[in-house]
Amino acid sequence: MNPVRRGRYLFLLGLGMYASVARAQAPGTFAATSNMTTARDRHTATLLLDGRVLIAGGENLPNSLTIAELYDPATGSFTATGNMTTARTGHTATLLPDGRVLIVGGWNGNSPLASAELYDPSAGTFTATGNMITTQPAFSISATLLTNGKVLTTGGVVQDVGVSSPELYDPSTGAFTLAGPYASVYPTYDFDSTATPLPNGRVLFAAEPLYTAHYGGELYDPAANTFSRTGAMVSDINGRTATLLTNGKVLLAGGEDEEARYQRAEIYDSNTGTFTATGDLTAARDVHVAVLLPDGTPLITGGEGWGSIGDGPCCIFLGSLASAELYNSSTGTFTTTGSMTARRELHTATALNDGRVLITGGLYYAGIGLLYGSLASAEIYTPSVLVPAPALFSLSGDGRGQGAIWHAETGQIASSLNPVVAGEILAMYTTSLGNGSVIPPQVAVGGRLGEILYFGGAPGYPGYNQVNFRVPSGVAPGSAVPVRLTYLGRPSNEVTIGVQ
Repeated sequence: MNPVRRGRYLFLLGLGMYASVARAQAPGTFAATSNMTTARDRHTATLLLDGRVLIAGGENLPNSLTIAELYDPATGSFTATGNMTTARTGHTATLLPDGRVLIVGGWNGNSPLASAELYDPSAGTFTATGNMITTQPAFSISATLLTNGKVLTTGGVVQDVGVSSPELYDPSTGAFTLAGPYASVYPTYDFDSTATPLPNGRVLFAAEPLYTAHYGGELYDPAANTFSRTGAMVSDINGRTATLLTNGKVLLAGGEDEEARYQRAEIYDSNTGTFTATGDLTAARDVHVAVLLPDGTPLITGGEGWGSIGDGPCCIFLGSLASAELYNSSTGTFTTTGSMTARRELHTATALNDGRVLITGGLYYAGIGLLYGSLASAEIYTPSVLVPAPALFSLSGDGRGQGAIWHAETGQIASSLNPVVAGEILAMYTTSLGNGSVIPPQVAVGGRLGEILYFGGAPGYPGYNQVNFRVPSGVAPGSAVPVRLTYLGRPSNEVTIGVQ
């Protein structure tokens, strides 16, 4: 769809930019921030709509945790919040369009879990929601927010048996239903997998199937609720990270098998349905973490290393790594950046609204037969380019209240005096979507995702982006219904429109 004409009130766009300011720190470096209240690894870290980060569960060897806490970038400190209903490690955490966080699965120290729960930031509490319906609950699953607002769960391991039933969670009903099934047969001994949402709304599911050399590249189509095969992966490796690049391709990096840890990386191109090799990591690593920086550069941190003994073919564990590196999608190469202040694996990395990255916890492992333990420490990475979170504009010019969002057909503001209806097309301006990026933003109206019809440069307004979207059904009517945009996992400020 082509951009629609501008609304008559948009002379206000130059005012009230929504942004935060990062603290002084040398570009390309890590610096310590406050410690968490609890040491943990295999936990989750979720950026909330208000810019804080929810840290939930995990393991403080040898115990799984119910403890949760919040990191506030404004103060650089962690504070306790309500505990989860169940102790979990290796679970998933997904920010829903209405601002709640869905926690699914994991391990309680004795067995895998089928249960799920929701965190409400406004109340600071967790409450139980529907259980997964698989007869074999799983840990190490992946959870992916779909463009229809549902959450797809894939992969997982149950007592060394791969789970064969992907599922869908519907926030409007609080229930799970079956998805799929997968197009391939999956292993009875391992199920390291990744699930990556693609710009076209499909999901790339990559795992290691059994009895075939296909290496598990599959696509999930939400419209048809089906999985289909796509091109075979280049390498048969477990435990890779998968990162959606702003050009629409997916970077898979590192990992391990029974023989070694690897530096290998490859690229999936959804336009051709093929995987191809790209440049190697600067260091072999497994159980590492990858995060896409706001400028579109993937950052790889930590993990467990692997090296040779002398000149022979044998290898040894190097233990946890402090090193970090960046991937250049234009050249297909990795380069080192500053090292973390601590050696970590099984940690988290979260892009903050001011453009920095929060690293939390993880496991410290000094090598075979040596010291290991969970970490309470946290640190901040400052990239060379700080890109603020996207901004929406309001008529008041301060980024609050009535939004500068207009009816596509008339150009009139979508206010309480001129409300919108379900299915109608609206348009608005925003910032920080990235030049040339093919990844669409997400727009939530009243906590429900709208269909994105167009995003790109704003005609006549250099440096701004225009987004056209369809009002979703099921939005509760009101004179001040919240609207928020999320891009690359970072939310904008909230403005309002009228909905009838």
